[in-house]
Amino acid sequence: MSTEPKPLPIIEVLNLKKRYGLIQALKGISFSVGKGEIIGFLGPNGAGKSTTLKILSGLIPADSGEAKVCGVDLAEEEGEVRNHIGFLPENNPLPEELRVIEYLKFRAMLKGLRGSRKRDRIRIALDICDLERKVSERKIGNLSKGYKQRVGIADALLTEPRLVILDEPTIGLDPRQSAVTRKMMERLRGDVTFLLSSHILSEVEACCDRMIILSHGQIVAEGTLNQLQKEFINRTIFEVVALTNRMSLQKSVREIDETCELLQDEPVDVSGKKRFIFSTEKGEFVAEAILRYLVKIPDLRVFEFQIERPDLETIFLRATKKNWEENDHLGKKRSGFKKINQLI
Repeated sequence: MSTEPKPLPIIEVLNLKKRYGLIQALKGISFSVGKGEIIGFLGPNGAGKSTTLKILSGLIPADSGEAKVCGVDLAEEEGEVRNHIGFLPENNPLPEELRVIEYLKFRAMLKGLRGSRKRDRIRIALDICDLERKVSERKIGNLSKGYKQRVGIADALLTEPRLVILDEPTIGLDPRQSAVTRKMMERLRGDVTFLLSSHILSEVEACCDRMIILSHGQIVAEGTLNQLQKEFINRTIFEVVALTNRMSLQKSVREIDETCELLQDEPVDVSGKKRFIFSTEKGEFVAEAILRYLVKIPDLRVFEFQIERPDLETIFLRATKKNWEENDHLGKKRSGFKKINQLI
C-alpha cells in the first residue's frame, strides 16, 4: 500500500460568499481542482463566474469562506498567490501603441523577470501562443481580435504559472483562432491547471476534463461530461434505420425492453427504408442489447444504429432550469414557488 501523500489541489474553495449590495453573488460555493486539470467554469450571465475568478485571482476579496491557490490562503497571502497565477480577463485592455514584443517585455519587467529568464519566458510564451516573429514586431492596435487575445494569453503565461484563469478567451473569435487557444491548453495539459469560463459550450466540451456549472451563486452541477450525462439525462434515445414496418420493429424491440417507446418514424428514401427513434429508461446497455437482437433477426435489415448522447448545452439547460425558476433576478427564492408548483 502506497504511503505517498496525496498532492494538494491547485484550487481549494470552501463555503465562499460574496455580496454586492442586495445581490448575493456567491452563496457558499465549494469545489477543488487538481494539478493539470482543465476545468470548464460555466453558468448564465450573473451566475457568479466572474466574481469567483476575480476572487481567485486576488483582484477582489470574498466576504467569507476560504479560498486557497497552490496551498496558499488568499486572505492571508494575496501577493504570494499572484505569483502562481496567470489571468486573462474577459475584456483585456492592451496598449495599442506598443509593439507586441515591447508590451511583453514591459509586463515581464513588472512581474519581476530579469535577464536570461526574462528573454526565455518571452520566447516560450510567444511560441506557445503561435505569435511568430513578424507578429511580435507589429503594433497591438493593428492586430485582429484573435491575435490580441493571444497576446493577452502570452502575458498570462510569462511567469510560468501553475494556474491559468481564462475568462471568455474565445468570445468573438473565428474557429481557426479559437483552435489556437485549444491547442495551447492541450500543449500545457498536465503541467498547468486551467480554469476556463466560456459561453461557447461546444469548446468547453471539446477540451475540458470536468465542468462546474453555477446558477444564482450556487453550484448546480459538477463532473465529467459522462457523469453529467448520467445525472441529468434519465432516458436514452436511439435511432434505427431499417427496411421494415413500424409494428414489426416495435414488437421486436419490446422483446428486449417492454417499456421502450417509439417516439418517431419517418421515411429515409424511396427504397422503403425508415428511421425509427426510440426512448428507453434503461440506459445505453439495453439500447446496445436491442441492436444485437435486431441484427440477428433474419427478415430484418438494419442499415444504421445510433445512440444519441446529449451534448453539454442540453445538460447546461437542465442543470440551470430549476434554479432559475426558483430564484428572482436578485438571486432570492421566489415566494410561493413550491406552493404554486404543487397546484399545477
